[in-house]
Amino acid sequence: MQAFNSHAGIVLPLDRNNVDTDAILPKQYLKSISKFGYGDWLFDDFRYLDEGEVTTDTSTRRLNPDFVLNDPIYKGASILLARDNFGCGSSREHAVWAFRDYGIRALIAPSFADIFYYNCFKNGILPITLSEDIVDNLFQLCKARPGLALSINLETNEVHCDGEKLASFTLDEARRQNLLQGKDDIALTLSHAKDIKTFEDNLVKKEPWLFVDI
Repeated sequence: MQAFNSHAGIVLPLDRNNVDTDAILPKQYLKSISKFGYGDWLFDDFRYLDEGEVTTDTSTRRLNPDFVLNDPIYKGASILLARDNFGCGSSREHAVWAFRDYGIRALIAPSFADIFYYNCFKNGILPITLSEDIVDNLFQLCKARPGLALSINLETNEVHCDGEKLASFTLDEARRQNLLQGKDDIALTLSHAKDIKTFEDNLVKKEPWLFVDI
């Protein structure tokens, strides 16, 4: 998993409440057996004027000119700004994979659905919860300055704009450290490999009957 220490990027403003995981990545793409390659399907129903499937060549599909993701100003955006209850709906981790593969490194919203929020940490994406007032201010800034860039520092838990501190945020310390070190759940477990091996070796000696083939 890619570590997250600090990041600067263009803000993609998605001014919608209750964006669910089916809107982020529609159900037909759950048929893919890969953990990668979902970026072209991010916000698929909003992004394209025609329907798609896993086998559809996205380069042949018609883009929706009214959807913010298709505005050339936001090309390469890596920070998504959204409204309340972002990532609600089903628990599909694929939705977070779509953000990761598109290149989104951080999400900012007043609140997130719990499972979506935790899935972000497992995939190297930083979900930042800020007050509605601050989020409103950010949307106003984005409207006044399309292509607005922010910088995020996970060492200090701060968001900056034009070199000035815009907001502070809080995170569970264990999850913050995992992001800083680039450790997902598997990497975290493997960091204790020596202790796990010692435990298993001792268990074989102490209770050998558990390991007898029947």
